[in-house]
Amino acid sequence: MLWLCGDFSKARNRSLGGRKSWRYKRVSEVWRKPTGIDSKMRRKKKGWPKSAEVGYRGPRAARGLHPSGYVEVLIRTVDDVDQVEPETQAIRIAHAVGARKRIEIMARARESQVHILNPREVEKPLAEEEAEAEETTNETEEAQEEKE
Repeated sequence: MLWLCGDFSKARNRSLGGRKSWRYKRVSEVWRKPTGIDSKMRRKKKGWPKSAEVGYRGPRAARGLHPSGYVEVLIRTVDDVDQVEPETQAIRIAHAVGARKRIEIMARARESQVHILNPREVEKPLAEEEAEAEETTNETEEAQEEKE
């Protein structure tokens, strides 16, 4: 499956931008079908951008895949990682997942050798931060007791 996402799937991948998007900042590059009685793009004039046609579609096996070649699976809980097939699927951790659960999901994914599409390393786990906060409060309390 991974071979489908290489040069094979991008053989005819040309940029199909919006009409006159290169000319005006207000026109986005999102594809819109050119309509209009005098439209050069609709008439397929030489020198104007190409229009979307049947031959530009990718191979059926490669459609809907992530560019890495894996099928994306959205993960919201730690138990969802166990249902993923590491050979064909990759996980994307949901946006609403917090730091503590993200660390647990990433650890479970590494154990089962599942590819993570949006790895975001959390600098310190929350338990370590709380432990450091307690240490600093203990140090400040001891310093205050010494002064008294």
